[in-house]
This record gives sequence, structure tokens and C-alpha cells, in this order.
Amino acid sequence: MNKGVLRPLALALITACAVTSAQAGEVEVLHWWTSGGEAKAAVALKGTLQAKGHSWKDFAVAGGGGDSAMTVLKSRVVSGNAPAAAQIKGPSLQEWAQEGVLANMDDLARAEKWDESLPKVVSDIMKYQGHYIAAPVNVHRVNWLWVNPEALKKAGAKAPTTWDEFFVAADALKKAGIVPLAHGGQNWQDFTSFEAVALGLGGVDFYRKALVQLDPATLKSPAMEKVLSTFRRLKDYTDRNAPGRDWNLATAMVIKGEAGMQIMGDWAKGEFVAAGKTAGKDFLCLPAPGTAKAFTFNIDSFAFFKLKNEANQKAQRDLASAIMSPDFQELFNLNKGSIPVRMNMKMDKFDDCARASSKDFADSAKASTLVPSIAHGMAVPSAAEGAIKDVVSQFWNSDKMSTAQAMDRLLAAAKQR
Repeated sequence: MNKGVLRPLALALITACAVTSAQAGEVEVLHWWTSGGEAKAAVALKGTLQAKGHSWKDFAVAGGGGDSAMTVLKSRVVSGNAPAAAQIKGPSLQEWAQEGVLANMDDLARAEKWDESLPKVVSDIMKYQGHYIAAPVNVHRVNWLWVNPEALKKAGAKAPTTWDEFFVAADALKKAGIVPLAHGGQNWQDFTSFEAVALGLGGVDFYRKALVQLDPATLKSPAMEKVLSTFRRLKDYTDRNAPGRDWNLATAMVIKGEAGMQIMGDWAKGEFVAAGKTAGKDFLCLPAPGTAKAFTFNIDSFAFFKLKNEANQKAQRDLASAIMSPDFQELFNLNKGSIPVRMNMKMDKFDDCARASSKDFADSAKASTLVPSIAHGMAVPSAAEGAIKDVVSQFWNSDKMSTAQAMDRLLAAAKQR
């Protein structure tokens, strides 16, 4: 190659580098993907942004998004030093948007057809006053029943599809000396079981009225009384060491055959997989009793904050685009145990549980039976959610509280807006 060709090529490369440098920005991201598969996904997302010439700054919080993380975030936003994105979900997205600090992502959403890619119930959560202010990463199905088939076989029981069948199987397991229901006595775990009972017995309309709309008449209805009394029956099938137990230790009981069943979201699958267990053979993933035609969802999402720097705004949009891309949705959810939030994704690389979850997600979206998990911060404002969780746990732990008293307290808690 002669020098006459080299000079224009060198000039083109210099120009390209200068353009890339001019467009390069920084994204600072508040997240809690700090261990296991989540950390791998964070590294992949970081690599995607770096490939576009941007720099990535971690604002990582180990152990999940607690109050301390939100306190730090609030101080940063108030001081005018907001990160590009933060892991926020459910009604909290609307609360942040009301403060006028979140960026409008409509231009990107229109260009990439987010409305066509997401179920309306999901896209509505990602919007404030009709405008996109966040992007969803995944979908966790919460209303799962995890079953050890060998334990059921020893007890001569079958996997339940209704709550009546659940108690028949639980009695058989108990008689066989196996803990029927692995449980951790923490308020969010209590509430995860409670909402599964509410959905299984009351159905989608009851669930929405009681646990999303917080309708007073429904909270005081005979249907709620039946839900509460059925929920309380579950405790007799847990073991004495349940109080304070972490969810993954309860899952380990099912893995080892010490317990027959567990009500928990699909993050539990990661524990089975890590233990070398195979879905459909060593463990079963079934909809919680009575909930086969409904889907209780928990969605991780990123809210995008208003930025002043143009290059950082471009980097922020590239981040949002990467989060919603099919490639990242596949990579992240293969590691996380959840499923892609985008509709019509190929599920070839996913296991049986994920494929079943994806099908049920799509079917429920069409049938309008997708419901947000109140136990996992998707349904109601945080003040009401916390107050209702406390009532449910108090009812679970106190034989002296009647169902009538519990309903009165639920009604009072629902007013904590």
C-alpha cells in the first residue's frame, strides 16, 4: 500500500476517533447486581456500553435495594448529581417521576417500538403520564410452587393444583415425616405465600380489587376471610425453625428432600440449578395452587434521571437501548433465572421452567391476567405495602388475632398512602 492511500486512511481513522471521543459519555448506574449470575450480566452490560465508546461507573449496592441505597440516591438527586440510571421498580417509579427528576425516553421508545415489545400492563408501569421514564430488564414469576417429586413419591402424594389438593398432599408428607412446606418466617416471605393464596382462591378480579386497588369492600369481604383462614392453615405445615430463615435455606430443604414444597418466586430455581438438579426430573416448578391461568409478576427496571451533559445523555440512551435489546434480555435472564420481558423472544437456550413461565406470561398478557406482586413492591405505594405486610405477618404469627381483626387492620393499613 502506498503513502498516498495511507494518508487518507490515517486521516479517516483520526476523524473517526475524534467523533467517537466527542460522542462518548459516562453512565453511572445504581444497581445491586453484585454476585453470581447477576454480576456476569452487569459486566456484559458494561462491555456493551464500552464498545460504544462510553465509560461505565458503578454505583453498586450489595444485598439489594434497601432504604440506605434510596437515601443515598435521594441526597445525590437533591444535590444535582444524579446517576444516569438507578434500579427502581413498581409504584416507586411514579413517585420519583412526580418529583420531576426523571428523563423522558419517548424518542428512543418510539424508535425501538417498546410499546409493541411489551405487554401494556408492563409498559404502563414504565411510564409516567404516558411518557417512558424507565426500561424493564426482566420478569420474575412469583406464584410458583417448587416441589421435590421424590418426597411426594415417598409420601404417596401427588403434586397439587388446588388448595384442597395442597392440604391433602401436605397431610401425606407430614405423616411420612417430611416437612410439607419449607418456609422462612420473614414478612416478605409470609406475604409471598399470602398473595399466592389470595390469587388461587379469589382469582384475578379479587386479587386486583383487594391487593392492587385496595378496595375497602373487598378487603372486608367473605372472600378475604376465606383467604386469611386458608393462609393461616399453612403454618401448621411448616417446621418450628421457620422463623427468621432465609428463603434460600428453605429452598435447600426442598432440594435435600427434607421438605416437599415451597411457595417462592422463580429466583428459587437458581438454587436448584446450582445444586446440579434438573427441572422436571429432580424438581417440579408448578403454578401455585389455583393460579395456573394467572401470572404474578415482579419486574426489575431502571429509571433514567435528567442529565445536563449531552454526551452523557447519549450514553444514557445507549444504556436504555442495550437493556431492552434481545441479546441482553437473553443473557441477563439466563443468568438470573427470570425470563425476558420482551414478547416473542426465542427461548431455545432456556430450561423447562423458564419456557413454561414465558408461555404463561404471554398467555396471561393476552387474557389480561397478569397481576403485579404486592409482596415484591409492584402493586401499591411503599407505605401501604409495608403496613399491609406487617398485618399479614402479625396474623401469621399470632393465634389470638381473628380474621375479623385482621381484615380491620388490613383496611387501616391500606389507607397508608
